[in-house]
Amino acid sequence: MLRRLSSAAIIFSLATTAVAADLPISIGAKYEAKDTLAPAVDESEDARQCVANLCWKPTDFSVEIEAAAEGRGDWLVRFPSPIESGDARNDRVAVEWYQARDAYKNLVAAPAVVVVHESGSGMTVGRIFAKGLQLQGLHAFMIQLPFYGERRTGKKRPEGGNLVSMMKQAVADVRRARDAVAVLPLVDKSRISLQGTSLGGFVSATAGSLDDGYDNVFLMLAGGELYDLIQNGKKDAAKVRERLEKAGLKGEELRKLTLIVEPTRVAHRLNPERTWLYSGIFDTVVPPKNALALATAASLTKTHHIQMTANHYTGIVYLPFVLSHIAGHAHHPVPPAP
Repeated sequence: MLRRLSSAAIIFSLATTAVAADLPISIGAKYEAKDTLAPAVDESEDARQCVANLCWKPTDFSVEIEAAAEGRGDWLVRFPSPIESGDARNDRVAVEWYQARDAYKNLVAAPAVVVVHESGSGMTVGRIFAKGLQLQGLHAFMIQLPFYGERRTGKKRPEGGNLVSMMKQAVADVRRARDAVAVLPLVDKSRISLQGTSLGGFVSATAGSLDDGYDNVFLMLAGGELYDLIQNGKKDAAKVRERLEKAGLKGEELRKLTLIVEPTRVAHRLNPERTWLYSGIFDTVVPPKNALALATAASLTKTHHIQMTANHYTGIVYLPFVLSHIAGHAHHPVPPAP
């Protein structure tokens, strides 16, 4: 979703420059991390079942540094997925690291934002967000979802019921990414936020609901009630519906599958004071009713559910505002729990 860009987006196709001499890490560097996944017990039996089905047994894991492809950040961060798909290449998560620098291009210690891209194979919007947040003085980590980018073998892409398995793995990868970036140099581990757009927004809403791992959650052009959205959404949503129908998935079987990763089952677990949803009032891919369903489930007030005069594609013109808004909260210290 959100693959087409307006001319305004071109302005924000920002390049980053890495100066090897001042980087504190190198290719092959390895850091030891540990899952901090710790879901609180939920009063809702349905939510408990949903969370239990998405979680894994916390363990230690290694985070490794590789060279980044040109124009794909400063480094490529790799770590194992907590959920195996059976594809070794896919099960090694890839994250593009866009390092924070000051006005003089010097590396700086700063908060971090894990960025989850849209459905387009080029991950264009995800990279625009990562580069834009980098220019806001943040370390940005764009995670490549299962079977995207470095994780994809040939033209292989899950079909039918496997799409839901991919989403389940994506949720786990995004949550583990928080603990992976926390062990890296210059990252302020006390301030790590999550940002997702379109498909990435759905994944982020569910991943951010597992526990209180992320300090802030920013959801762009996302919503809830996946089954309804697939059945009635237009353009990108309609393409997903066609693919599922070709695989023989529809009706009650499809509804049961989508419930596995349905954001509204667990969105009440998000902290409404540290969660923001940016929606398009003319969006036909993620219609306003689906955005409202997520906002309602998460108990978001009007100041946390920001409605833009845009559709699913023209919402990109709000990027300067959104980036500034995210940065303002991501930089701010998270208040201690009462």
